[in-house]
Amino acid sequence: MGRSITRALITAAALAALLPPTAAGAAGATAPPAPPAPAAAFQHPGVLVGSSQLDFVKAKLDAGAEPWKSAFADLRTSKYAALDWQPRPRAEVECGSSSHPNNGCSDERDDSMAAYAHALQWVLTRDQRHADKAIEIMDAWSAVIQRHTNTNAPLQTGWSGNNWARAAELVRHSGAGWPAASVERFSAMLRTAYVPLLTPGSPRKNGNWELIETDALMGIAVFLDDRALFDRAAELWRGRLPAYVYLASDGDLPVPPPNSGIEGEAALTTYWNGQSTFADGLAQETCRDFGHTGWGLEAAAQTAETARLQGLDLWGEGRERLVKALEFHTAYDNGAAVPDWLCGGEVSTGLGPAVQLAYNEYHLREGLPMPQTEQYVAAHSPFGANYFIGWETLTHTQAP
Repeated sequence: MGRSITRALITAAALAALLPPTAAGAAGATAPPAPPAPAAAFQHPGVLVGSSQLDFVKAKLDAGAEPWKSAFADLRTSKYAALDWQPRPRAEVECGSSSHPNNGCSDERDDSMAAYAHALQWVLTRDQRHADKAIEIMDAWSAVIQRHTNTNAPLQTGWSGNNWARAAELVRHSGAGWPAASVERFSAMLRTAYVPLLTPGSPRKNGNWELIETDALMGIAVFLDDRALFDRAAELWRGRLPAYVYLASDGDLPVPPPNSGIEGEAALTTYWNGQSTFADGLAQETCRDFGHTGWGLEAAAQTAETARLQGLDLWGEGRERLVKALEFHTAYDNGAAVPDWLCGGEVSTGLGPAVQLAYNEYHLREGLPMPQTEQYVAAHSPFGANYFIGWETLTHTQAP
């Protein structure tokens, strides 16, 4: 039919045979379905970082081992970790396109990251001053904020909601002395000022939006012990990741984002920033820039890590897409020549601190070869903080 779309298959030993064959179902009669088991209780702390990880990191710090020692020093010297940090809450956070106007947007993001920085320092050092500072920041915002407005509001609630959920989870479940009434007020804040904007997703936006929103929604669900919100986050993740990272098994065209109405060759080519040749590991935002692509991949990974702590194996479900995506993009960050078929022969590199979680899961835990990602990690770690990503060389290098 003279289709203009072609597939370029990137082949390398590191990307081959990542997945075992799917077991075929046995033929024959089936037994009546068993009644559904009651939903398991949530594990706490269980948003991105769990108890066994914290114990592991503390042991490495006690031993002065690297890279944890340097990564912890990076946290301690961050502006977010200062004990004289002063929160700047406001009732309405108004964020337009690219945060213009920026009425409280950067303040909220910074305060939420500072809360997480102090929560991490508290659980790793047991210095009560850091627990108190995290509580001070969270209490200041929960006493004031009422809404997020303007076009970037859903993404803003994703960025900040991620950090709030992680900080609150660590503080609440570590004996920090956060009063029950304050916990309830903070929970109400999440339900009223964040969840309504996160739950619908953003099907027509660039994919990093919906993945960041999904990540925040899952973390908030765990903090709130809300199974319905958790399941909604898993549903969003399962729909968006296949629409964000291309595999040859998808066919000639990428998977359309669910409920977006973006379908067909012309619409999908436009949505993929003009890219009409598709290769394993290519992402919807590759030809936009690697920074936003890294956000999307990292948000997918962070969601999978929280799900793992709660007994749901999203890591397994996303294995091939995430491994191939990281190897594809880190190759160009490492200096590989850009072929003419890719983004017109020019890409904007710079994934940032967006690889540690998936690298830890797939290479360090599972033993899959990831040579390009390994080279990238060696060149760029320890990874610090960026919007909704915080100090993951410290928390997730070799984390059990």
